[in-house]
Amino acid sequence: MSARQTIPGPTVKRLTLYLREAERRLAAGESQVSSRELGRSLGLGDTQIRKDLSHVGQFGQAGVGYRLHSLVEQLRGILGKDRIWRTAVVGAGRLGQAIMSYGPFAREGFEICAVFDAAPDMVGKEVGGHRIRPMEDLEMLVREREILLGIVAVPREAAQQVADRLIEAGVLGLLNFAPTRLDVGDRASVASVDLSSRLERLAFQVSLGLKGSIDAED
Repeated sequence: MSARQTIPGPTVKRLTLYLREAERRLAAGESQVSSRELGRSLGLGDTQIRKDLSHVGQFGQAGVGYRLHSLVEQLRGILGKDRIWRTAVVGAGRLGQAIMSYGPFAREGFEICAVFDAAPDMVGKEVGGHRIRPMEDLEMLVREREILLGIVAVPREAAQQVADRLIEAGVLGLLNFAPTRLDVGDRASVASVDLSSRLERLAFQVSLGLKGSIDAED
């Protein structure tokens, strides 16, 4: 079992926060950061941060902290962001178009290599620099372009079929925006983003006058 496989899910979420903060500080010209400084910026305890970063490697120095360049390099490696991830988007509606036009994807190492849609009036159009292809081309292009990640931005009733086709074509991970649970067994990894559910939880929290992040509950 690899080191990545032993890291708990909540720790992985915090590691992504540490990476963003470390990259921000590095871009601002800083060279070092302590666990206390990271904690102050992110609202976390320094003990928790040291425990989380122990999964990445023993490169912090007592009384000095972490060298930002090494910290960023190690975090990118453990999170799989030290490579380019070829990605396909299925669904070129408003959500799909917003995803295609989202600049940070490319900067973060996610390259959209193909976009598919079932609507004849969408096929052939160019959105965000991507030409929309028919669903008939999905399997061929996923294999030909060695795509490993798929973004599902289709209606609920089409999501499972789309997921199955992507996995059968060779995709290993899915980011699901459809408001339904995808049944993939152990064939692939799935991360779901249910926007309606998030808004409902947020509205509930606000109605009770509660403060804080709802992400802490995940």
